[in-house]
Amino acid sequence: MRDAATAGAGGAAPSPLGGEGRGEGAQAAEVRTTCPYCGVGCGVLARRTAQGVEVRGDPEHPANFGRLCSKGSALGETVGMADRLLAPRVAGREVDWDSALDLVAGKFRAAIAEHGPDAVAFYVSGQLLTEDYYVANKLMKGFIGSANIDTNSRLCMASSVAGHRRAFGTDTVPGLYEDLEQADLVVLVGSNLAWCHPVIYQRLVAAKAARPGLKVVVVDPRRTATCDIADLHLALAPGADAVLFNLLLAHLADAGRLDVEFLKNVNGFEAALAVAREARAAEAGLAAGDLAAFLALWAGTEKVVTVYSQGINQSSSGSDKVNAITNCHLATGRIGRPGMGPFSVTGQPNAMGGREVGGLANMLACHLEIENDGHRAAMQGFWGAPVMAAKPGLKAVDMFRAVEAGQIKALWIIHTNPAVSMPDADRVAQAIAGCAFVVVSDITDRTDTARLAHVLLPATGWGEKDGTVTNSERRISRQRPFRAAPGAARADWWHLAQVAQRMGFAGFDWAGPAAIFAEYAALSGVAGDLGSDFDISDHAAIGVEGYDALQPFLWPANARQRGGRFFGDGRFHTPDGKARMLPVVPRAPQALSAAHPFRLNTGRIRDQWHTMTRTGLSPRLGQHLAEPFLELHPADAGRLGLAAADLAEVTSPQGRAVLRVLVTDRVAEGHPFAPMHWTGETAPTGRVDALVAGITDPVSGQPESKAAAVAIAPFAAVWHGFAIADSAFRPDCDYWAVAPVEGGMRAEMAGLVAPQDWLAHARALFGLGPEVEALVYRDTARGRFRVAFVEGGRLRAALFVAPEPVAVARSWLVGQIGVEGGAELLAGQPGADRPDPGAIVCSCFGVGVNTIAAAVASGQCLSVAAIGAALKAGTNCGSCRPELARLVTFHLPAVKAAAE
Repeated sequence: MRDAATAGAGGAAPSPLGGEGRGEGAQAAEVRTTCPYCGVGCGVLARRTAQGVEVRGDPEHPANFGRLCSKGSALGETVGMADRLLAPRVAGREVDWDSALDLVAGKFRAAIAEHGPDAVAFYVSGQLLTEDYYVANKLMKGFIGSANIDTNSRLCMASSVAGHRRAFGTDTVPGLYEDLEQADLVVLVGSNLAWCHPVIYQRLVAAKAARPGLKVVVVDPRRTATCDIADLHLALAPGADAVLFNLLLAHLADAGRLDVEFLKNVNGFEAALAVAREARAAEAGLAAGDLAAFLALWAGTEKVVTVYSQGINQSSSGSDKVNAITNCHLATGRIGRPGMGPFSVTGQPNAMGGREVGGLANMLACHLEIENDGHRAAMQGFWGAPVMAAKPGLKAVDMFRAVEAGQIKALWIIHTNPAVSMPDADRVAQAIAGCAFVVVSDITDRTDTARLAHVLLPATGWGEKDGTVTNSERRISRQRPFRAAPGAARADWWHLAQVAQRMGFAGFDWAGPAAIFAEYAALSGVAGDLGSDFDISDHAAIGVEGYDALQPFLWPANARQRGGRFFGDGRFHTPDGKARMLPVVPRAPQALSAAHPFRLNTGRIRDQWHTMTRTGLSPRLGQHLAEPFLELHPADAGRLGLAAADLAEVTSPQGRAVLRVLVTDRVAEGHPFAPMHWTGETAPTGRVDALVAGITDPVSGQPESKAAAVAIAPFAAVWHGFAIADSAFRPDCDYWAVAPVEGGMRAEMAGLVAPQDWLAHARALFGLGPEVEALVYRDTARGRFRVAFVEGGRLRAALFVAPEPVAVARSWLVGQIGVEGGAELLAGQPGADRPDPGAIVCSCFGVGVNTIAAAVASGQCLSVAAIGAALKAGTNCGSCRPELARLVTFHLPAVKAAAE
């Protein structure tokens, strides 16, 4: 919904308004908007065309200057209508909006009347726009009177929030992206920046190329793609981050590198240093030379930025790890000045906006404190609220345990998939299924969580959304619509406001998002007068025209300060105005046992996002890593009897998963890694968070997602299969994983029992009748079966079965869907005159590993730059450049030997 109609810009110039861009014509003006993926907050220029949606990076946006990663580049492939929820549903039946909203309001009102305000809860998402977040927070905390609103940002950034608040008195990122480019040393801790924040990584790569003296240190137990630019990789013991930074603090003191003047603005130094001196080098698990080199480099470099992400936050001691880092920056005064400071990079497009607007259960909007009587009174007065939450609400893990216990009677889940993404995911799914009343607002009904809802409300998605987001450097940008909302889909703020009005609450009658933003900005002025650093009251009088034209800006934005850095002047937002250093006693993750001897690390991969409800729609993004996998050290694989491409069964006290084995020394012995993206919709046995215990940080409430105690064993499949088809299909076997491809779908499969009739099984799998010709190869004695279904001379579907992982040219086979072919398809390999590109390495341009290897072997492409010039690989987002470098390194000896 818009505030009012607005005119688009003329000609081909990008429009900030969205009016022209929302047209349904064949060619519309480009609209300036913001990417909906990670917290980098890249500007995007989007245009509707006759073929769909065309996107490119916005060269004027100060976050990305025109760069986009592979996910952002593929946004145009993810905005189709195939999986969209287009009307409200109650008990699976489509209803009108009034019926759905009246039911939701009535159920929430009844639960509150009978059981009190703490009997209801909202679980929201960093995918929400700030305006949506604001309305949800206002409704729950100020009118329902409970703080039971939490967000999936609890799983990502809560420890950073807690660490910031303890150190600075407020949840504020001190620095800016440009600090990474201006630093002389960038330390990346628990951050695979190359894959998880690729555009920031490419900015760092460019800075290092322009200024080779810039040093990069990667601190990560796993050797990731980010290590490609590292001058030093510290593969520390899992969980030993606080040990490392305690050792650093003690070294800074011993080396005379403390800033005595700045320490006059800091409390707690002596206690923090005393505890830091108790750290022992052996606990870090590092070679003595590497540790000494790091300590000397950090101590001897004034302009140092320490970037950290989930490897720090997703820990049962994440808040302490954050403060171990901030301790070192505070002790040296290396904060809030160009090229120096701690820097938390966020995982979601509006995790920062949610933190600012009070989306977490233990905070109020505008960085005000829920425990502060004056803050609560000011907010209640501004809102004219009948009640105000008087204490923090339930954090995510505790919230779903309260759902399980029957204490939460009505639950509203908005744009997130906790049945997959929460730790102990099976238990969470069962809790949601048992809740008396569950509402889910989303753009699709095809998620594990949506299938558990009593009421589904259709929401707007990227390209239809209208509002603001805040990125990791505190920059607020607009997401603008370039097309109309489909069907009956409506904005999330509208869902919430309509329910609030039906519950009898005043103050929820905004005409559109501009009015919400203006109210939020005005509230921030009240907060600023109370001493909050979050104050954007420059925009308190903004109207529709100004909102539509709003350019990206850094907060704060008020008469006292506009943009810039924080804390370089030694002033902090604590009662006495001083920063706080904390004594950090390192705590190890949960103990392993004989039954569960491996420590599982979980995370993300390059081309996918969260639970793939958006990226999973893009054929090219699905080709890089198409199924859930387990990185396993060669020594562990050997002891377990597992080889590359085998299936492994991974179990924990919480659940199980079946994953494809990738044998690699990128991980240490005993410390496997698995990504968390797959769901019951894409790979039911690949739900990795089912393995993770609900162990949380006692301060932040953030779960420990990097250290699950697991057991690993071979999965005793008697058959393995690979399938392709020109339409969607859903396997029914013990292991399967599906992914979209151009013109259809692919699947990996395996089973503990083989079907009696493979041909009949294949026809049922693909939904093909006897009229479709089947070309069959069968070797019963060896357990092999292959079938290609051809209609009108063109390939409709194919299935390849073997007793071991199927060896076929997958990329080539996918390219044969809809192409004329015959019995030669059963070979599963192209002829000598038709090369197989191999597994995709560069998603932006669809360049496969075999194509790259051949180019290197030719002797013409012996560098990443040469590969880019010849094949385009690595020349768009750059995310694949580390893999290209590894391929060059791998093949180069053979090329040199052949030349000799």
